[in-house]
Amino acid sequence: MRYKGTKAGAIVVAAVTGSVVLAGCGDGSGSQVEGGGASPSASRSADAQEQGTTEVRAAYEKTAEAESARMTIKMNLAAAGKRITSDGEGVLDLATGDSVMTITAQDKTIEQRVVDQVLYQKVPGQNAPSGKPWIKIDLEKVAGQQGLSNQQIGDPAQTAAYAKAITDKDVTKVGTENVGGVSTTHYKVSVDVSKLPGGEQMSQQLGPTLPMQVWLDDEGRLRRQQIDLTVKAPASASAKPEGSASAQQLKMSTVMQFSDFGTEVNAEAPPADQVADMTDKALQGSRQQS
Repeated sequence: MRYKGTKAGAIVVAAVTGSVVLAGCGDGSGSQVEGGGASPSASRSADAQEQGTTEVRAAYEKTAEAESARMTIKMNLAAAGKRITSDGEGVLDLATGDSVMTITAQDKTIEQRVVDQVLYQKVPGQNAPSGKPWIKIDLEKVAGQQGLSNQQIGDPAQTAAYAKAITDKDVTKVGTENVGGVSTTHYKVSVDVSKLPGGEQMSQQLGPTLPMQVWLDDEGRLRRQQIDLTVKAPASASAKPEGSASAQQLKMSTVMQFSDFGTEVNAEAPPADQVADMTDKALQGSRQQS
């Protein structure tokens, strides 16, 4: 059971870190609007929609300028008939994706770090089978097994690719809302998965669109983001007939909230002699369940 929970935690963290980039939508220029799809409403609505698209696409660059932030995460994960709900808080390096967090899930408090796309977890009072207090999982390898590229784990250099996947017809302004005492503008965003790097394979797992919601402050920075995913097992990873009841599906809803921009982040890997590498166990569990 510990391995299954750990693997699920790795998938959650991979998706959470990746969703920061997915919401990025900024290519650094802030001037081009890809696609130019016309709104079916009046000209004024079309102009407003184009402005909203520009703001959403520029959000990552503007948020990244702060270099770091404090964040909270609420996650709901359902897979193989089981549901995991977790809450986390900590700090995030917006340039590298490194983070230091405390996660509470299944009545356990987990000390967690992500350093160079490697997840480290420590449950107080528990050790890995090797007797070491920390376990680690290579998120890049896990994503590869799930059929997702490294770009879904949080490589800030790839934000331009996501920006190009969003057009005027993909962004809808919901209204203004207060988030953590800050006035924000709420947008619904639908990313065309086929336009992302590796989009053909991703479409088989995520479907044609990736639904997100973002709340931007007056400086255009992310204050809150919600992403809802249904991930199907890659066809190549399963010999079972398509559509069989045993086919693997992972449903996940993640809400992240950002504050205290510019806060200090000290994300360091634990000493190697205190860490047990559980990446292979996570990959084996993924293959068995698919």
